[in-house]
Amino acid sequence: MPRPLGELEDAVMTRVWKWNRPVTVREVLEDLQKERSIAYTTVMTVLDNLHQKGWVRREAEGRAYRYEAVSTRAAYAAALMNEAWSQSDNPAAALVAFFGMMSEEQRQALTDAVRIVQGPDAVKPEPADTAAPVVETPVETAGESAESSGETQGTPGESPDLPGR
Repeated sequence: MPRPLGELEDAVMTRVWKWNRPVTVREVLEDLQKERSIAYTTVMTVLDNLHQKGWVRREAEGRAYRYEAVSTRAAYAAALMNEAWSQSDNPAAALVAFFGMMSEEQRQALTDAVRIVQGPDAVKPEPADTAAPVVETPVETAGESAESSGETQGTPGESPDLPGR
């Protein structure tokens, strides 16, 4: 799992991802200079570091290099989310908390993504009047733990018993 990019690494990678083509240090430098004072050698070092870390590949062009992203920003974000989620001792509770932080637009994007992953042959949900009852899973909230509410949890790293599992 990649560690999160630093501020300058992210600024450089944002341009590489946005332009979606091989770029030179000079191109990135000129665009960054619209926002901040920065030296050519700094951008060159950042791109070299990103190459060493496996974020970009490079190809020699004369005495310089052209850099190209190895993966997409979406793949980077997904890897960060997956790493954060895997660190939780209660993945279901982490997801519930994460979904609670989402805007309506983000929840719609999540619904669309689930449809894409499930594919066209996925089972359609039953109409609301015949659907199975929803079973709620207890989730810890700030200031309340399962122990203090009398509920018990499994061992650390164990998923809670969820319907359909």
